[in-house]
Amino acid sequence: MTPIRYSIQPKHPVAHLFEVTVTVRDPDPGGQRFMLPAWIPGSYMIREFARNIVALRATSAGQPLACEKIGKATWRCEKTPAPVTLVYEVYAWDLSVRSAHLDQTHGFFNGTSVFLLPEGKEAAPCEVEIRPPHGDTFTDWRVATALPRDGAPAFGFGNYTAASYDELIDHPVEMGTFLQASFEACGARHHIVMTGRHRADMGRLCADLKRICEHQIRLFEPETQAPPAGEYWFLVMVVGEGHGGLEHRASAALICARDELPLAHEKKVSEDYRRFLGLAAHEYFHTWNVKRIKPEAFMRYDLAQENYTRQLWAFEGLTSYYDDLTLVRSGLIDELSYLELVADHIGRVMAASGRHKQSLAESSFDAWIKYYRQDENAPNAIVSYYLKGALVGLALDLTIRRDSEGKFSLDDVM
Repeated sequence: MTPIRYSIQPKHPVAHLFEVTVTVRDPDPGGQRFMLPAWIPGSYMIREFARNIVALRATSAGQPLACEKIGKATWRCEKTPAPVTLVYEVYAWDLSVRSAHLDQTHGFFNGTSVFLLPEGKEAAPCEVEIRPPHGDTFTDWRVATALPRDGAPAFGFGNYTAASYDELIDHPVEMGTFLQASFEACGARHHIVMTGRHRADMGRLCADLKRICEHQIRLFEPETQAPPAGEYWFLVMVVGEGHGGLEHRASAALICARDELPLAHEKKVSEDYRRFLGLAAHEYFHTWNVKRIKPEAFMRYDLAQENYTRQLWAFEGLTSYYDDLTLVRSGLIDELSYLELVADHIGRVMAASGRHKQSLAESSFDAWIKYYRQDENAPNAIVSYYLKGALVGLALDLTIRRDSEGKFSLDDVM
C-alpha cells in the first residue's frame, strides 16, 4: 500500500502554530476526503480537535486544488488523478497530555491533534518528517518520541515512520531543550524526558521507575520477562500545578507539579512523590491493560464519535488498584503507606452520594458526558470508575485469595 507522507514543523512558536502537510500519492478517484479525530484514545470525551485548524489549502500537480469543508472535522478535495497535498496550520495552546502545545520553550503534540487522516487509507504506512523551528534560538532543540526512526538521528529531527494511522497517533512527540535520562528494565531501554523547570534527582527517578517497570513486566510477561515494546518513553511535563497522564503503546505522556519530584537530599518517599510514582505506575500498567487487553468496542476506534463500553471500570479501575499495589510490592512504600492510600480511596467513594445513583457500568458508559464533564453536582450524581473500580479490584483480589486458600489471586486473572 502506498505510504501517506506527513511533515510537521513548529512554524511560529510565538503564535503557537504548527504547520503540517499531508500528501496522498493515490487519492480517491471520487475526491479524497480527510478527517481529524474528535477525541484521543484513553481520554473519553469529545474534544473537537479540528477547531484548532486555523488555515488549510490543497494543491495537486503544483496547482491549487479546491478543498471544501463538509463537516465539523471533514474536508473533501476536488477529483484529481495526481497526488494531493494539504498544508494547514494548527493552533497549539493546550498544556495537557491530551492535545498539543507550542511556545518558545518547547513543543508537544499527539497525532490526533495534528495529523489529518485520509479516509480509506487507515491501514496505509505513514512517513513522517519532524522538522525543527527556524532561528538560532532553537538550534539546541531535540526530539523525544517512541515513533520508529527512519533515518532521523537519536533524539533528532528528521524522518520517522509508522505502520498505520493507528500507530502514528499512538506516539506523542516532545521537542525542546528537555533533560533526559535512561535506564534498563528487564533488558529493555526506558527513557525519561523532563520538560520544564525542576530540580529533580534524575538518578533516583530512574532507579525507582526501574523497580516499577520490572515488577509489572514480570507480572504480565512471566515467561519472556520482556516488555512488548523494545523501548519505552516517559514524557514528563513539569509545571507549577498539574497532574495527569495518558497511556500509549510504547510511551506515556505525564504532567506533574515540580513539588511531586524528589530532590537530591531527600531519602524518604513523600506524599507528593508517592503521587507521581503512582501516576507513572498507572500509565505503565496500561501498556498491557487497555493497550493490549481492551474491550471489543476499542478494537477499532471510531475517532469521529463516542465509542461506548460499560467496562472502563475494569480497564481504569483495576489499573488504579494495581498502581498503588505496585509501589508497595516493589518496595518503594511500606505497608502502612499503602493502607493509607486504600483508606483514602474508601473515604472518597463513601463521601459522595453519587455511589447510590450510578453503577460502575453506568459510570463507564456515561464517561463521555459525565465523568469527563464534571460540574458542581458531580459528587451527588456520579461515581468514579477509577476509585470505586480500584476498590472492586481489591475486593475481587481478596475474594480469589480467600476462596482458593491463597493459591490464586487477581494476578492470575490479569
